[in-house]
Amino acid sequence: MIIVVTGSPGTGKSYVAKRIAERYGYQYLDVNDLISRHKLSSGYDRKRRCRIIDVERLNRHLIREIGRHPNIVIDSHLSHYLPRNYVHLCLVTKCGLKELERRLARRGYPPSKVRENLDAEIFDTCYAEAQELGHHIMVIDTSNSKDVDYFIDTLPI
Repeated sequence: MIIVVTGSPGTGKSYVAKRIAERYGYQYLDVNDLISRHKLSSGYDRKRRCRIIDVERLNRHLIREIGRHPNIVIDSHLSHYLPRNYVHLCLVTKCGLKELERRLARRGYPPSKVRENLDAEIFDTCYAEAQELGHHIMVIDTSNSKDVDYFIDTLPI
């Protein structure tokens, strides 16, 4: 089973993805590590303070990883760009705005980056894009860790 975990930065993707991989014995894939290992970044956007990624090129590498691991959890706010025929379940992490702002500030994000990510959460960007691509989506609110653990334990896997 191929599970992608997507959502705005700071909403708990890594926590959820790692817990699912651990709970069900799946391979965990951190897309940021994959990008670094294979030098998939084509530059750095100074204004937005992020790497520039060619999603089609990234998807080719992700598809190779899927071929190596029949049960894998892919962790990235870009993971929902995988074509739906490769993905069994797309989990979208959500978080209350005050909690998200607190998490992003703890990471040391500048105010402009915090605002950009809060806007992405407000507009449900990852969810809307995953929906447009036709993924089977489940939404998980990560504001409360007990709720997250229950959600993970009851996944239809």
